[in-house]
Amino acid sequence: MNLKIGIVGLPNVGKSTLFNALTNAGALAANYPFATIEPNVGIVPVPDERLDVLAKMYETDKVVPATVEFVDIAGLVAGASKGEGLGNKFLAHIRECQAICHVVRAFVNNDIVRADNKIEEDIVSQAKEDIDIINLELQLADEETKEKIAAKRKKDPADEHIPFLTDKPVIYMFNVDESGLTDQDLQEKLKSLVTPAEAIFVNAKLEEEMSGMNRDERKEFLESYGVKEDALGELIKAAYKTLGLQSFLTAGKKECRAWTIKQGATAPEAAGTIHTDFERGFIAAQICNYDDLKRLGSEKAVKEAGLLRTEGKTYIMKDGDVVEFRFNV
Repeated sequence: MNLKIGIVGLPNVGKSTLFNALTNAGALAANYPFATIEPNVGIVPVPDERLDVLAKMYETDKVVPATVEFVDIAGLVAGASKGEGLGNKFLAHIRECQAICHVVRAFVNNDIVRADNKIEEDIVSQAKEDIDIINLELQLADEETKEKIAAKRKKDPADEHIPFLTDKPVIYMFNVDESGLTDQDLQEKLKSLVTPAEAIFVNAKLEEEMSGMNRDERKEFLESYGVKEDALGELIKAAYKTLGLQSFLTAGKKECRAWTIKQGATAPEAAGTIHTDFERGFIAAQICNYDDLKRLGSEKAVKEAGLLRTEGKTYIMKDGDVVEFRFNV
């Protein structure tokens, strides 16, 4: 399945800077080219070090990571649902996304003008105001959609499913200054504004500075600020958790690849993500655990240890399963 995340936020919160950092960082960190479909869309690989280990083990140069599509959604300002800014042009873009990443300004810098022209005073209270503005615009947009649906159904009672904006799960990305990256007190206060939603903390300026760095350089750079993971890694982890996603792996001489599936997916459903024929003609799945494979060093060693098993149609996939499907159509 393709993961698609819409990035929203008020003007001057660092949204576009983070979008650019996310797309560039993803391409460089995984050594896999990203594609820009249109100016505000970027597809990047999901960082997964397990693929590098498998590629070395199976002696293949072809590594195909799972991907995530980011959509930089413009037009969200106070009054957007009534046509302010870019108005309702943003609606279609958000509807197509599985999750929303809401970038929130959580730093003080009066040289960067706020959308409401207010002078920055209290980070937490300002963040709450900004979050409320976006949430209200999404609610108002949904109300307008509901009115249109009701009017349409008077003429045509056929039921149609409309994905309302407020039904989309939201991940909050707080753009903090350098001190905010390790300020636990501030982070807890900001988290309390959005709980139970996932909240992550990044610094857009630092993310931008890391463009062009390789994985090891990025890691060392972040550690100097007391941070373990970059914005891309944090956001993807939060998205997988929020949407209930996981990855299984396929490995061989031809290629090593990661596939994204829902938690709770059966072996045939996982096979279907590779090709519909795999699900239709599913016979069995030969599975081993990635950690066992890494520890023992080869598929042969895993088999000799009795850890390579054959599973049937009712098997529930687990994150990190390394799989070879058997099918017949």
